[in-house]
Amino acid sequence: MNTRDVVFPPGRRTLYERNRYSPAVRAHGFLFVSGQVGSREDGSPVPDFDGQVRQAFRNLDAILAEAGCTFDDVVDVTVFIVDPERNFERAWRIVPEFWGQAPHPALTGIGVTWLYGFHFEIKAIAKLPDGPHTRRHDPDCIRSIPHGT
Repeated sequence: MNTRDVVFPPGRRTLYERNRYSPAVRAHGFLFVSGQVGSREDGSPVPDFDGQVRQAFRNLDAILAEAGCTFDDVVDVTVFIVDPERNFERAWRIVPEFWGQAPHPALTGIGVTWLYGFHFEIKAIAKLPDGPHTRRHDPDCIRSIPHGT
């Protein structure tokens, strides 16, 4: 039986279980992070665009931290932006607050018409660090989910 090594950020496990997806999965030395939006702990959107972008990055950072990573470990990013003609430059003014110094990760930007009530989403792939901090053993943060049945 195959299992998924899932990483849950603090305080958000119920949200992910309710929506039936994993926030991040460790596999083959990488962390695959699901798209993160500017949602509060209860799943509701932060009301303004700039706030949503910042909260999406905070939500991403929380998952990375649970896996023993930082944004410096991110190698690939995909962003989804509603109304990119109006919002891309607004989002990109905020990005340096979270992205750090070059070299930056690979990026794919996609303009969309709908994100379930949100206006910005970021998903990422990070290289897991080598060594003992690669995997935490806190059952409230990680669990294996059987699949393939």
